[in-house]
Amino acid sequence: MREIFAGMPWWVKWIAVPVIAIFVFGGLIASVVGFVIGLLFKVLVFVVVVGGLIFVVRKFMSSSSSRCDW
Repeated sequence: MREIFAGMPWWVKWIAVPVIAIFVFGGLIASVVGFVIGLLFKVLVFVVVVGGLIFVVRKFMSSSSSRCDW
């Protein structure tokens, strides 16, 4: 493979080949990126919901324990 690229100009190695790769595999790359972004969004939503639940439970538990002191 190196012998093939050795005789090529720089623009073929650094411009033409990546453009062709993006053209051929662009849909696959977009699907993978979309999946990763969607997964990260779902993880973020999960963390926020669990954090909110923990906050509400702790708030409720502290207020109910203070009522028992009366």
